[in-house]
Amino acid sequence: MYAVIKTGGKQYRVTNGLKLKVEQIPADVGAEVTLDQVLMAGEGESVKIGAPFLAGATVKATVISHGRHDKVKIFKMRRRKHYQKHQGHRQNYTELRIDAIAA
Repeated sequence: MYAVIKTGGKQYRVTNGLKLKVEQIPADVGAEVTLDQVLMAGEGESVKIGAPFLAGATVKATVISHGRHDKVKIFKMRRRKHYQKHQGHRQNYTELRIDAIAA
């Protein structure tokens, strides 16, 4: 069984046992998180689509770790104007393991 969930402004296709990195969720490591914004769920040929969310559908996940992605370097420059700007950014993430999908 698979589902399409929405968290952190992004959509992810998840299955049981999948590990994925999502935008940071305020939860402790080892805690169980319930994601209730399920857009679609399906198994084989049968697919349920929400409008926009499926009523009563949930995805249970366990928080594995918190961390930060690799640095993204930002460089801005205006030619002939003596303007250069260097900047870096590291986005926080939460790594989840999908345990159960209830549609």
